[in-house]
Amino acid sequence: MKISELFWNASLEELKRGYMQEADHYICLLCGEKIEKGIIYPDDGILYEAEKYMRVHIENVHQSVFEYLIQLDKKLTGLTDHQNRLLRLFHQGKSDAEVQKEMGIGSASTIRNHRFVLKEKERQAKMFLAMMELLKEKDQHAPTFLPPHKTARMVDDRYNVTQEEKEEIVKKYFPEGKDGPLKTFPPKEKQKLVVLREIAKRLTSERTYEEKEINQILKAVYHDYVILRRYLIEYGFLDRKSDGSQYWLKN
Repeated sequence: MKISELFWNASLEELKRGYMQEADHYICLLCGEKIEKGIIYPDDGILYEAEKYMRVHIENVHQSVFEYLIQLDKKLTGLTDHQNRLLRLFHQGKSDAEVQKEMGIGSASTIRNHRFVLKEKERQAKMFLAMMELLKEKDQHAPTFLPPHKTARMVDDRYNVTQEEKEEIVKKYFPEGKDGPLKTFPPKEKQKLVVLREIAKRLTSERTYEEKEINQILKAVYHDYVILRRYLIEYGFLDRKSDGSQYWLKN
């Protein structure tokens, strides 16, 4: 299962930890790093058992789960820029007076009002989650939707794709199979999304690709590799250095 699917299917507790446990390893929900159980891992002169080392990994690579989540696109978090900044400052342990001074808004009581609004948002989210869980038990006709990838730059109607629609699109545009060449680059946004997801699976998240190398990989998929590269970046699957010399999958 792809890391985005694991991320969206994780429980609240697993998301808070930033990792989930599988039979013989722990897997980081933020980047897909796997830590095998039963092995002692060294770090900076200290030895760690597997689960503790996963926590060390998250701290070293991602700073914290909160820091990772707060940087996600606001279409995924549902936060305004203002709320995002408030949460950052609250997480840093700043007092209402310190937050007010740093943001230059209202007074300390204004910040308390913002805290109240965020708390109300939390209560509403809990109620919504409870209703959705109960709905799952009754709704026999709910289609399985393609989950958005965590690095999506914009989550909108193009993600309204069911698993069945995805399979039809893949069959249409990859007639020789998922690992075969792309027949043509699709005109519709939903189709582009599905096609780009499949192409992104051909790249390895642990690797950094030189420009020539990424071009060769994409050229094997479709003759117009430039358009593939551009849309992979636009849709948030791929990132690159500012000079275009190196590319890598976004996690």
